[in-house]
Amino acid sequence: MHQVNLRSVDLNLLVVLEALLTECHVTHAAKRLGMSQPAVSRALSRLRVVFQDPLLIRGADGFVLTERAQQLKQPLADVLAGIQHLLTPMRFDPALSKAAIRIGCLDLEAAVYLNGLVPLLRQKAPGMHLDIDSHPDDFFGRLADGDLHLAISGLEPDAHLDQFHRRILDNSHLECLMGQNNSLATGEMTVERYLAANHGVVSITGKGPAIMDERLSALGLSRNVVLRLSSFLNVPDACAQSDLVFALPARLGARLAREHPLMSRPLPVELQTESLPIYLYWHHRHHHDPMQQWVRQQFDQLA
Repeated sequence: MHQVNLRSVDLNLLVVLEALLTECHVTHAAKRLGMSQPAVSRALSRLRVVFQDPLLIRGADGFVLTERAQQLKQPLADVLAGIQHLLTPMRFDPALSKAAIRIGCLDLEAAVYLNGLVPLLRQKAPGMHLDIDSHPDDFFGRLADGDLHLAISGLEPDAHLDQFHRRILDNSHLECLMGQNNSLATGEMTVERYLAANHGVVSITGKGPAIMDERLSALGLSRNVVLRLSSFLNVPDACAQSDLVFALPARLGARLAREHPLMSRPLPVELQTESLPIYLYWHHRHHHDPMQQWVRQQFDQLA
């Protein structure tokens, strides 16, 4: 079958053709389309060339469709309906949706920031599925690949920041988390006492220094880090019965201290940091998607 080069065809002619096939009259088709009769006549001439058929011919009682034109009516209606559907803005009904939402975040961040999302979705969108991936990973790369819809992180992308959108979920600050029997649990929290302690860190990426180490380095100081973890949920076992101290975002530390024999104390004044924002990230490919917009709006109710 001969393939037609679509670039050589004015697809606007299909709208004119639909009116001609329906009205079987050039003047009536022109009125329906809001065009002049000569313009529709010229369009009919071009259509005859494209289809290599007269399409509309004079009969005993006016114009009639050729056999080829009759054969075109239903396929043309289907094509135009498909184009109309293609151009119609997408709508999202959470009550009917069976879509899956994939969110990447660390285990403790999921417990703190997604605690209310499951019951909210079950109430408003009972057919939707929620997939929370808490395995430490390159969440930004997975957002870029389309493997995740959303990610929660206090980090920033190493590159291509312009590909991502974000909003602040929380503003936190660092505090000391330790066992209740730790020597730093009582007394004044001075820089000297803090630096003399043994420390643990949670390193999500496994690369580079922790925020506190960067802060200390800027002051010409350092601490003794004896343990590096990749999960916040391992912190209680590491420090509840040991001499280790962790500097963690206050909201995360408070969550751990509520459930374990731990306590949280402010850092020495000299080491206290500026606010640490926790972001909800998404890739630009999902920015205008109605379903994704609706899900992001639900975080307003979780704040």
